[in-house]
Amino acid sequence: MFEAFYEMENTPFTRDLPTNQLYDSSMMQEILGRLKYTAERQLFAVLSGDSGTGKTTTIRKFVDRLDKGKFHVLYLSDSKLTPRHFYKGLLEQLGSEAKFYRGDAKRQLHREIELMKGIRGLQPVVIVDEAHLLDREMLEEVRFLLNFKMDSQSPMALILVGQSELRDRLRLQSYAAIRQRIDIQFQLGHLDRAQVGEYVSRHLHYAKVDQPIFSDGALDEIHRFSGGAARLINKLCTHSLLYGSQNGRRIIDDHMIKQVIQGELS
Repeated sequence: MFEAFYEMENTPFTRDLPTNQLYDSSMMQEILGRLKYTAERQLFAVLSGDSGTGKTTTIRKFVDRLDKGKFHVLYLSDSKLTPRHFYKGLLEQLGSEAKFYRGDAKRQLHREIELMKGIRGLQPVVIVDEAHLLDREMLEEVRFLLNFKMDSQSPMALILVGQSELRDRLRLQSYAAIRQRIDIQFQLGHLDRAQVGEYVSRHLHYAKVDQPIFSDGALDEIHRFSGGAARLINKLCTHSLLYGSQNGRRIIDDHMIKQVIQGELS
């Protein structure tokens, strides 16, 4: 609808933007570099961040950049994940039916991984999303899983992705054994005002828009409302473009942003 009014070739501010078109902040580049290092060295990493800051988007970009001839990605996202379902999910992605008992399934997974490394020459990268919802038993199982060949090497790169409460939980003394296993830990932060402007500009560039649509005052209000969280930036910008197109406004200013917030998003 608003795409025609603003003469856009693509729709900006959507969740399914190609990863090569996403805004790259310096923070994003640093995290992607550390994730690549995690995959190459087969380490255990934890990526956390507040809701809406772009954790899953970051993982999408990381996976798309991996060399498919060197790495095999296994991805799980399940709020009710148990050790048995963990092994079952990974083995199914490897084309095997998991054995019933947890210990048997774990040994089976280790064997499949050894075969994948030895025959296909691929290094496994296991990503567990929504990891802040994992219970204590599941987090302990992760620690046991990484005990391999008398603890001399890791069988896989393992990346836990979750909201900030995951980081807070892992700081507790009761999780000390798990925390000591973590090789790399990083927190995805919020965008500052300048980065919000760059983010909006990058998405409009993807839409093939040559002229600015949002005024500086509008960008101030977008930053104030969103707190620098990408999901809220996307939502407010989309609502504002709809409002602007319906009211015949080529430039969206701060007053229009405030009206959208009060009328649609408050």
